Amino acid sequence: MKVFFRNIHLYLSLAAGLVIMTCCFTGAILVFEKELQEALNHERYFVKQQNLQLPIEQLISNVKQKYAAAKIASVKIYPHPERSVEIGVSIPEKGNKKENGVTVKNEQIQHGKKEGSEGNREAAGGQKGKSSPPAGGGGRPTHTAFVNPYSGEIIELYNYRETFFYTMFSLHRWLLGGDSSIGKTITGVATFIFLFILITGIILWWPRNKAILKQRLKIKTAASWKRMNHDLHIVLGFYSAIFLFIFAFTALAWSFKWFNDGIYTVTKSSMKPAEPPKSIVQADKKAINYDSAFVAINKVVADVHYYSLRAPNDSTGIFTATVLPLSAHETAADNYYIDQYSGEVIGSLKFKDKNVGQRVRSTFKPVHTGSIYGWPSKIIAFLACFFGVTFPITGTIMWINRLRKKNKPVNDKVLSKQLVSEDDYEDEV
Repeated sequence: MKVFFRNIHLYLSLAAGLVIMTCCFTGAILVFEKELQEALNHERYFVKQQNLQLPIEQLISNVKQKYAAAKIASVKIYPHPERSVEIGVSIPEKGNKKENGVTVKNEQIQHGKKEGSEGNREAAGGQKGKSSPPAGGGGRPTHTAFVNPYSGEIIELYNYRETFFYTMFSLHRWLLGGDSSIGKTITGVATFIFLFILITGIILWWPRNKAILKQRLKIKTAASWKRMNHDLHIVLGFYSAIFLFIFAFTALAWSFKWFNDGIYTVTKSSMKPAEPPKSIVQADKKAINYDSAFVAINKVVADVHYYSLRAPNDSTGIFTATVLPLSAHETAADNYYIDQYSGEVIGSLKFKDKNVGQRVRSTFKPVHTGSIYGWPSKIIAFLACFFGVTFPITGTIMWINRLRKKNKPVNDKVLSKQLVSEDDYEDEV
């Protein structure tokens, strides 16, 4: 029976090993993306604390003055007094609509001369008349303007698509293709195959007695390099298998629509989010701005990682405040809805109030990236992914050694004994 599972394990690994190794390598890099970004670009994220922060509308005005084509999509504010303010902006493309855009240079986009990346958004924070509320909050920003909240200085106009980490992300998800490319299908199939590789690996690892169990739980460092290679594959594979299985399983939600939909089917939940409330139009009142919305949300909630504000899209829309509580994981944010005329919080959708399917689906990202329990789970995720990079290599070496062993003369017992592989691993105990 083990011969059957060994063949399945081998041939599936040969078929998908290179893609699996690529996904594990890029995944290991992306585990600490946030920490690396902040360490390598400290001046982008952190500023010197001063006495008084400028109004949000002033920061928005500075961005729009420098980049005339920019349409404000959102404003992200951190309670930490030394953090910069992140203003999400959408910059319309000039001439065509390429998905990935071109390199952002400040001098290129001054006075509206910028070739951007995706779509358009209406600017928020302006008021052209009593019946014309600030617009914004629709779609996704194409760039982020990092602004010093004390001086109003625009530190950097940042485009994630032009970074090293986006390249790693694109390689991890789509093999540098796109969301509808063949690369997405290849990584999805390889990830699905990886699950069976891990299952058959555990079956092959399973010991027949306690003596063999002891050997398969530790690496024999004093052995030959062939035995060392064998132990690295077997022992590290056992310790990381459960984590790699979890990472591969959660990855399927991004690779296959049927898997993503299945989460809601199994939990008997709706994918459709709850409908937010609407503002009551008041012709005699002006719509509030970002500063008023920020004051309103601060009255309701505190002790958060950040506040993210989006302006309404039309006269009945609402300001949406997304806040991440300190005790929550990265996708467990709560939404609060603010009437654009009264400035009052008129509703909310907290993470705990979402249906089971939505809560389960939201946990897939922090589980997949290893951020679910902070640094401890990130370290585990990094090590598991690092080990995952080595398994196709050590496994291939084991396969080559086995082929060489089969070609050796039957009576050459000494040399045969030195070629330790999984075939005779149990015989050595």
